[in-house]
Amino acid sequence: MKKFALSGLSLALLGAATVAHAQSSVTLYGVIDDSIQFAHNANTSNQNFYGLVAGNLQGNRWGLKGTEDLGGGLKAVFQLENGFSPNNGSLGQGGKMFGRQAFVGLSSDQFGTVTLGRQYDPLVDLVQAVTADNYWGSTFSTPGDVDNNDNSSRTNNSIKFTSNTYAGFQFEAMYAFGGVAGSTGSGQTWAGAATYANGPFSIAAGYIRMDNGDTLASRTNANGAGIWSTGATSDATFDGAVNTPFVTAKSIGIASVGAQYVVGPITAGIRYSNAQYKPDAFSAFDSTERYNIGAGFVNWQVTPAALLGLGYTFTHGSGFGESATYNQVSLGGDYNLSKRTDVYLVGAYQRASGTGVTASVADYGYVSNSNVQEIVSLGIRHKF
Repeated sequence: MKKFALSGLSLALLGAATVAHAQSSVTLYGVIDDSIQFAHNANTSNQNFYGLVAGNLQGNRWGLKGTEDLGGGLKAVFQLENGFSPNNGSLGQGGKMFGRQAFVGLSSDQFGTVTLGRQYDPLVDLVQAVTADNYWGSTFSTPGDVDNNDNSSRTNNSIKFTSNTYAGFQFEAMYAFGGVAGSTGSGQTWAGAATYANGPFSIAAGYIRMDNGDTLASRTNANGAGIWSTGATSDATFDGAVNTPFVTAKSIGIASVGAQYVVGPITAGIRYSNAQYKPDAFSAFDSTERYNIGAGFVNWQVTPAALLGLGYTFTHGSGFGESATYNQVSLGGDYNLSKRTDVYLVGAYQRASGTGVTASVADYGYVSNSNVQEIVSLGIRHKF
């Protein structure tokens, strides 16, 4: 009888522990994406490149995310996400331990979620989800990522509100504190976006404004070269030669809208972005540089395991005495070997034309002296 009582007590304690554990959870997750890549006109001598290039469909990452049930429909939430290169083991995002995301907050079943830390902006969360980049990554995105369609930028010191979904409608708002005493707006970021989904149709739009530091010292390195200030709350979106002449901009403003429609195995989408790089007295250029981007894509789910995609991106830069145009056609094929592992073949052709500081040089991640550049990547991706 005593033995039975002890067993019953043990079972009761075990049950209580199980209930307590069910009220909170922590998940380990990640993505490893790597490929063999060929690039034509991959340097200033217009030579070809062959090698391993990671993160084509998705950036490589591992992370921890979790929730704790606080009762009354309220939960504590957190996420820590590290970026890395599988080819040399180095940290991504400039060597930050959790450079992709690091935030904590509260989530309400009634109102929505408030999070604080280093986060994606609302356009990445809502608008990117209806564009080709959501399926195919940088191969289908904007040259130089001038409009952050490929989420090159994250935002530090930010507070973000994400609403619940009401009849297909959801919105987000974010503000990042510059944190400079006596100069509240120095390096600040603010953004907002909204999305609406109704059956096969989805549409999203948003705007983000990212400010640089307020002083000349904050925009130069030891050699006097221009930089996007370390005092800015948002990371720079300078992924290539397309927009690097404007790295000393006082601010970057990006407006984006995208929509997609699903008909059986076909998903089609379009998007438009306007990105403006504005100068001030500390900038190395004296008039606003504007980028207008129009893009479209079509995906065909051939079988439950096989996906094909075709995309086109038009980018036009104007201002500061230039008129540069980039035409890009992208193709992709993806095949799921399992629920967590797939193989893919993606490629892009880009042609540049026009006049000015960035014109006549194609730039798909490789700086060349040619107005044409092509890449092809054969890769594998595993999710855990």
